[in-house]
Amino acid sequence: MNQPATRDQALDQLQDFVALSGRYSRDRNHVIPGHGNVSCLSAAIRHRLMTEWEVAAAPLSRYAASTVEKFTQEVYWRSYWKGWLSLRPQVWTSYLEEIEDHPEAEAIRQGNGPVEVMNGFARELTETGYLHNHARMWFAAYWVHLARLPWQLGAKFFQNHLLDFDPASNTLSWRWVAGLQTPGKTYLPRRGNLEKYLHPELLHSKGLELLENPVAILPEEVVKPSIMRANLPENFLPDGHPVLWIHEEDLSPERSPLGEIEPSKIVVTSDVPGKSALQKKWLGTALDDAVMRAKKHFQAPVERADTLISWAKQNKVSEVVTLRPEVGPLHDLLPPIEAAGVTVNLIVRPEDRYLRSFATAGFFGFWKKLQGRMAKGEFPLEGNGILL
Repeated sequence: MNQPATRDQALDQLQDFVALSGRYSRDRNHVIPGHGNVSCLSAAIRHRLMTEWEVAAAPLSRYAASTVEKFTQEVYWRSYWKGWLSLRPQVWTSYLEEIEDHPEAEAIRQGNGPVEVMNGFARELTETGYLHNHARMWFAAYWVHLARLPWQLGAKFFQNHLLDFDPASNTLSWRWVAGLQTPGKTYLPRRGNLEKYLHPELLHSKGLELLENPVAILPEEVVKPSIMRANLPENFLPDGHPVLWIHEEDLSPERSPLGEIEPSKIVVTSDVPGKSALQKKWLGTALDDAVMRAKKHFQAPVERADTLISWAKQNKVSEVVTLRPEVGPLHDLLPPIEAAGVTVNLIVRPEDRYLRSFATAGFFGFWKKLQGRMAKGEFPLEGNGILL
């Protein structure tokens, strides 16, 4: 398994996957050693070494849209979750406020619980920074409904280790498993499902009897989150030669509206603390790649720094422009950055703004709207990252 940390590597892996994408619908739920039936590009997409629309477009060069529809849907689930949480940022805040550790959780996090399959998933997560999506669902369902641990603590476990950790996808998927995202619907880890989709090399019998007849732990009350932030400010590209800030949320500003500016200087930072050693290593490579691409595209001085605040103080910079980080850890740091005397001008990718408007309700309503726009040629938008 390879989780590419540079744009060129990710594009090469995407092209290799195109030949397999026609079988994605059939094979995607099978968890096999090495994960050769899925793209393993989630970390690259999450940090925007490549965009969702680039990834979704690639198989269409070989297959009809109907053949790769399931793959296209899975790519845009990420956009849907991001848009949904952007409209309801209080869900992220509540998740952070409700994380409480439990002594019973440590054995499972260490891979020493009663179900060996789940122990294997825990070890794979901490040792590689990756889990197949089906394994994530099984593990989360085991954590919530059998181990009876708080979903927030499980979501934090994933946050602390996944190379592709995405605040929206992770938080809202755990809420779905727990029965909070779609009221009345939970997800359970059933033995028959694991035996059907998990490769024999990964299937261990110890503890499987505990998954024979799992019973859902239903939430006492489900409150439908209200839309709290219906609109985002319009984009205003700065005049002159602004300072460009490149951050871990979006590492390809040259393939965005910011690609048109002429910055006086560029800083590339990783501001969010608390990462695992694997997360730091992967992100370090990705940041170095962003530095190289920024130098080539913008023809301006580029520096790496630990945090924007420290760099801005050292360089006496009081204003920067950047692509807007969506709801999550980096977005939470924007107020402290502003309080430190750095004005941050935020630019939203047109595709993100467009898709966000479809995320007011469930995914399939979102998908129906998007599919219709794609069929008419109205999406991807003209001038997006595919066409530049």
